[in-house]
Amino acid sequence: MQSALRVLVSLVIAGKSLAQAPNAQLTFGPATFTAPGPFPTSAFTRYYNSPTATKAQPQPVISDSVLHKVYPAALTDPNTIPKNNTQDPHPLPPKANPALLLETAFEQVVNINASPVFANNSCGKCIASLEVVKFLGMTTPEQVPTLAVRLCEQFKLASDCGTMYSVLGIGSVITQVIANADVGGLDGQLICQNFFSACPLPPTSPLNLTGWFKSPKPNPLPTPKKPSGKRLKVLHLSDLHIDPRYATGSEANCTSGLCCRDNNINQNSPNAPLLPAPRFGSFLCDTPISLVLSAMQSIPVLSGTEKTGFAFSIYTGDLVSHDPDNQLSRDYVTYTETIIYDLFKQQLGSGPVYAAIGNHDSYNQAQDAPHALGGKLASQFSWNYDHLSELWSHENWIPEGAVQQAKAHYGAYSVRRLDGLRVITLNTDLWYRANWFNYINLTSSDNSGMLRFLTDELESAEEAGDRVWIMGHVISGWDGTNPLLNPTNLCKVDRFSPHVIANIFFGHTHEDQFSIFYANNATDISAENAQTVAWIAPSITPLTHLNSGFRVYEVDSATFDILDAHTWSTDVSTFPALDPQTAAGPTFTFEYSTRDAYGAAVPGWTANDPLNATWWHHVTDAMLANSTLVTVFTNFQGKRSILSPACTSSDCVSAKVCYMRSGSASIARQNCKQGFGSVQGG
Repeated sequence: MQSALRVLVSLVIAGKSLAQAPNAQLTFGPATFTAPGPFPTSAFTRYYNSPTATKAQPQPVISDSVLHKVYPAALTDPNTIPKNNTQDPHPLPPKANPALLLETAFEQVVNINASPVFANNSCGKCIASLEVVKFLGMTTPEQVPTLAVRLCEQFKLASDCGTMYSVLGIGSVITQVIANADVGGLDGQLICQNFFSACPLPPTSPLNLTGWFKSPKPNPLPTPKKPSGKRLKVLHLSDLHIDPRYATGSEANCTSGLCCRDNNINQNSPNAPLLPAPRFGSFLCDTPISLVLSAMQSIPVLSGTEKTGFAFSIYTGDLVSHDPDNQLSRDYVTYTETIIYDLFKQQLGSGPVYAAIGNHDSYNQAQDAPHALGGKLASQFSWNYDHLSELWSHENWIPEGAVQQAKAHYGAYSVRRLDGLRVITLNTDLWYRANWFNYINLTSSDNSGMLRFLTDELESAEEAGDRVWIMGHVISGWDGTNPLLNPTNLCKVDRFSPHVIANIFFGHTHEDQFSIFYANNATDISAENAQTVAWIAPSITPLTHLNSGFRVYEVDSATFDILDAHTWSTDVSTFPALDPQTAAGPTFTFEYSTRDAYGAAVPGWTANDPLNATWWHHVTDAMLANSTLVTVFTNFQGKRSILSPACTSSDCVSAKVCYMRSGSASIARQNCKQGFGSVQGG
């Protein structure tokens, strides 16, 4: 040990001496060296090629003493450089379990909405969030309803998120739609615009009708049918909304939800009703069965059809009450369909009833899926179409061919009557904004095929020389707030007007309204271009702030033009006074004749001239010249309800006339001031 220490000390001292030596210099070899030309083959023991060759680099055989392997020639062969390393890729992360995917999706959506990258770009946040939800819906769809509930709670989208967005609510529908939609494109933009107010409303997509019609519009048009001089009575009912859960004496002025229900109270008086629900109905409630039967008893007497019945009747949808999805079921819907259509058969006398599906006549309400989804998803609402079509057949209202059409076309069908009228019904849920399924493939104007069905029927009617009435529930135009811009811009009624389409009928708004369709998509709004009119019927239900009413048309039996329309209503504000007695129920009173109310404003129109689109355009001209006619119209709009607001401002007058001249949502959005469409504000 001591000798080792002496050596170490000596080395240290020597080192110090060298370092301290002044002017000491290191020496190097010569300034240049020329390496030998031949490769030094002794550097390696073996080679894959000749190391002395000059046209290729030597490829030595390398043996790894650690891995105990010899590297093959192919590894470094300059002629076989690999495209990918297929031997040792890095591992992928383990597949996440569904719970982790849910948690990650939730965190990503929260982070997207908190990210400064998006700043105030609510549309970008929404679309990026939908992309996250889409991938979860495609990988673990069972987790999306739970995610929807959590996001609803996180962003306070509703007061009862668990009920609304769970798999038992609308959650399963949302999952299907987002998994199938182009959420990064137009589908996502409109989802964010309509359901979350996060994106601006995109413009109507350009319409390409190349090849849509089998043939152009006839020129000249066929000779119009001559009026027969014989008038038919046709009943138009809509939006009955029977409430079989109506609770007489419950709160009729509840704080939220559907009133006249035991489960809905007024927060200011939770233990006792401030306004006990009258047995015949109230302004914030759907229709009790007592009011339904009162209307059914009144209609034959007031219309003078007790002995004859109607030639036929039309019902433009919405039988079911305005329950939230969690209180609905298939049985509740089919129960309602059965009781109402049986009552129509029982109470209205002879003559078929042609009916269209309303947005509430489904479960989930307002939802109908396009066949384009494929598989089981395409037929998930067939239970309803099958039930309705068989029920209409049971009542002897439609033939077997129409039954099969209704089963195949979302409850829509066509009936060719022996008198030369073809009645075509549509399921307008397929253009309704509230139907989530409409947000799949919005780049197609007719993803469901509903308008293809309509066009085919109109072409068939044109070839046969039939006149046509078209029926649906959700309006295609008015103020543009109910339907989607696409596909209602495909309602090219001018192709078949006025020689084929006699009239169009809608419901849905609960109000007495109309819309005029013009040629060339209303680019020239004039009497000369007015083509067809849509009659929008008053509702039986008083919801919201309305009286209850119905309408009977006088129709020429050959042209099927409407010669007059008579409307009756009952004053809902009088219903509380009926409760103490049983001798009398609601009084339905004649409200007005359309011809008498507006006819004086259209000079030169005789008593037998039709109330067609041209006549209605002249009425709207008169309204712009004399706003008192708009006051008359507004009074009728709410069926003379004491709660209907007046329309006196110039903005209101011009807006309402603009709505009347808007056959499609696109026209209303483009031309009309918003905010004056309804009288239900109270």
